[in-house]
Amino acid sequence: MDKENRSGNSDYRIEDIGQVQIADEVIAVIAGLAATEVDGVAGMSGNITNEIVSKLGMKNLSKGVKVEIMGDQVEVKLSLLLRYGVSIPRTSGEVQERVKNAIETMTGLQVIGVNIRIAGVLMDDEQQ
Repeated sequence: MDKENRSGNSDYRIEDIGQVQIADEVIAVIAGLAATEVDGVAGMSGNITNEIVSKLGMKNLSKGVKVEIMGDQVEVKLSLLLRYGVSIPRTSGEVQERVKNAIETMTGLQVIGVNIRIAGVLMDDEQQ
């Protein structure tokens, strides 16, 4: 399976049948959804653009996720909001495993890093 990196897409040629392109945004969505499935993760923390988009009522599934593709390898950076009282090391480790497994299973890319930044801690009564 040959792979080239073009702006915003990951290209694959599969057995000379044709080409499959995966948008970088798709990888970011996979990572974001996998991360928010972990118990203790209250949500994702994005930049100001993400915050404006969410205030307008549009759901941005890649909020708080940055993806860098190098050949057939990918590195992911996540910015998370955790619930108060959870173990940060345990929750972060579980997020790293889930994100890595989800991306590798769904895209065939090798995940070389899942870096996590804890952007905040939310109390039970706070809504994200």
